[in-house]
Amino acid sequence: MLEGKKIVLGISGSIAAYKSATLVRLLIKAGAEVQVIMTDSARDFITPLTLSTLSKNPVLTKYFEQESGEWNNHVKLGLWADLMIIAPISANTLAKLANGICDNLLAATYLSARCPVYFAPAMDLDMWKHAVTQSNVAKLLQYGNKLIAPERGELASGLHGDGRMAEPEHIVDILCSTLKKGNQLTNQTIVVTAGPTYEAIDPVRFIGNHSSGKMGFAIADELANRGADVVLITGPTSEATANRNILRIDVTSADDMLKACQKHFETAKACVMSAAVADYTPAQPAKQKIKKQTGDLNIELKKTVDILKVLGEVKRKDQVLAGFALETENEEQNAIAKIQKKNLDFIVLNSLNDAGAGFKTDTNKITIIDRDLKKTSFNLKSKTEVANDICDKLTKLILQ
Repeated sequence: MLEGKKIVLGISGSIAAYKSATLVRLLIKAGAEVQVIMTDSARDFITPLTLSTLSKNPVLTKYFEQESGEWNNHVKLGLWADLMIIAPISANTLAKLANGICDNLLAATYLSARCPVYFAPAMDLDMWKHAVTQSNVAKLLQYGNKLIAPERGELASGLHGDGRMAEPEHIVDILCSTLKKGNQLTNQTIVVTAGPTYEAIDPVRFIGNHSSGKMGFAIADELANRGADVVLITGPTSEATANRNILRIDVTSADDMLKACQKHFETAKACVMSAAVADYTPAQPAKQKIKKQTGDLNIELKKTVDILKVLGEVKRKDQVLAGFALETENEEQNAIAKIQKKNLDFIVLNSLNDAGAGFKTDTNKITIIDRDLKKTSFNLKSKTEVANDICDKLTKLILQ
């Protein structure tokens, strides 16, 4: 799967840098072309000579090479790469990339890369477990990067636990497996909805909800990474997609989202409705701003059209339709009722009673229930990992 792939391998300052020599060797053996970029501190652990010999390319460490007088163009490096791997990534480099601190060639190349980026942390147990490190990992995942999780074992400090960089053989296996997935949904158009809807009370005020759009955006990115032609229909949100090959359609109200879904679902293979669409909207929005007056204000609400039900009624046998159920009580019963009422192939259930699940969080805890009422429950994970689980289910149904 790596034959002919152009790979940028970033190496930062960690004792695990010695494993990078084996990683380069395995990547070259698999047919990849490898360009190594090292931070200054990485050179304290392994020499550029070793890595240049194995990669058959000069190792890059600085923007400007004093001896040769050559300029290392980080933009060209970022555009050249089919994949970028940072292994090992230290706590320091992790923090820099998560927060956009661009003070070396490796960081600049990362910010210029348009390809998938994988990062394999290596650090001591307590550094890995620290809340700041975990926050930085969550940020990188949120930006669409892919974590190759550290492994458990004996650490350089003498402690035993999580923090060892994944073995080079495991890293190569993960890359090959991910690339294989990358072709699974080629030429398949999939609609994803995300975010809230805003229902106008007047030109200034609206009725909305707390949805951030994080879950829907993560699903859209994962489907695009698998080769799908993704149409992302999103309500108001500050989220951005990491994958640039996504057609994004911004809408505001439930009615706007309905029209966009009807237009694009007709030619789509599947649709994942993860948006938190308003159930009610003001019956008569005011044309001018409502002034504050003495006494109460009553707003008459009317039901919005159930988009998921509308799509379920026109769904072809060869289409896959998935919905979400965010519940606070009678969770499974309500989710199962939606499957049957709205002609869904599966539903993703999450509960606001579960800590770390729901709106605005970077994590989620879900149960997938299919139309045969088979349930698959997952532990609390990052929304990027949850998106992978949901897309595995969707992919299986599309390809069966």
